[in-house]
Amino acid sequence: MAKAKKAAPAAGSDADEAKLEDAKVGAAKPKTARFKKAAAARPKAAARAATTSPQAAAAGRTDRALERGDVFFFYRPDVDVDAPGGLLDVRRFHVALRPSGQDRIRLITVGRKTLPDSGAAGGNHWAFVDRIFQDPEALKDYLAATTYETETAGERNLPEARPAGEGVYAIVRHDRDSVLAYVLELPERIGEVQQAFGIRPEGRFVVSMKNPQGDSPPGLGLDGDRKVEFPEELMSLFGARKWHPADPTSFLDHEGAELILIGGRVAPEDLGIELSGEPEDEASAEVFRDLHLEKSERTTRPLFDGQWA
Repeated sequence: MAKAKKAAPAAGSDADEAKLEDAKVGAAKPKTARFKKAAAARPKAAARAATTSPQAAAAGRTDRALERGDVFFFYRPDVDVDAPGGLLDVRRFHVALRPSGQDRIRLITVGRKTLPDSGAAGGNHWAFVDRIFQDPEALKDYLAATTYETETAGERNLPEARPAGEGVYAIVRHDRDSVLAYVLELPERIGEVQQAFGIRPEGRFVVSMKNPQGDSPPGLGLDGDRKVEFPEELMSLFGARKWHPADPTSFLDHEGAELILIGGRVAPEDLGIELSGEPEDEASAEVFRDLHLEKSERTTRPLFDGQWA
C-alpha cells in the first residue's frame, strides 16, 4: 500500500495524529454512487432482523427499532507498533455503524478502547463521533497506514487499522432510553482480540448524547473546533438537560457528537426485537467486500481467528 508522507510538528502526540488523520480524510473524494450499489446488492441487516420478537408480539407491542444496520469494530495500533499484543499497543478503538438504506458510515471512537460490559458489571464509557463518511473508499483511506515526519523523531509510522469484528445492530427505543444492540457475525468464536476490547457474541448499551453546551467530566470531552454544532431542531430537544437519548438517531450523524455508552441496564428480552446474524466467511465478509479493506494477515487474523496482528 502506498504511503503518503505528512509533516507533523511533534513526535507521536494526539494532536499530530488528529491533524494527520484530518488530512487523510480531506483528501478522500466521495463516491456515493458506488456505495449505493454495494448497499443495494445486499441489505443484510434489514433482511435478517424480524420486525417484532415473539415476546413483543404476544404482549401486543410493535417493533421499537429506530434504526438497523451493519456494525464493524476496528483497532489501530500505536505509532511505530507493527505487531500489537494487547491494549497497551493500541492507539484507537472504533465502532463503525452503517445504517440500512443510507449512504453514510459513522465512525465512533471509544475513549477507554473497550466496550462496557452488557451484564451485571455494567460501566459507563465515553465516546464520540469521530468521522462521517459518505463512501467506503473514504473510510478505507482513513483506516490505512501512513508515514509522517516530525522535527524531533524523524519519520514515524501510523499503522493501518485492523478489523476486530462485524455483525448487525439496531438502535432501539426502550422506556426513556435509546439502546444500541448488536449481534456478532465475525469471528465465529471470540478470541483474545475481542476479549481485550469487550466485544462479545452480542451486546447492548444505553446511548446518551451529551449536550455540547454542558460541562465535561475531568479529562474527557472534545475541545475547540472538534466540538459538535447540532442544528437547532436537535439542540432544542435537550432543553435544560445535559443528556438526551440518541432519538432521533440523526444525533449520530454529526462529527464531534459526544456520547456515553452505559452497560448493564437492559436485558435482551426487554428490547422487544429480534436481531440475528448469519454465518460469514472470508468470501462474504462485508469488511472486505463492501468496505474494500485489503486482505492480508493483519486484517484476516484478528477478524477470523481472534488473534493479534
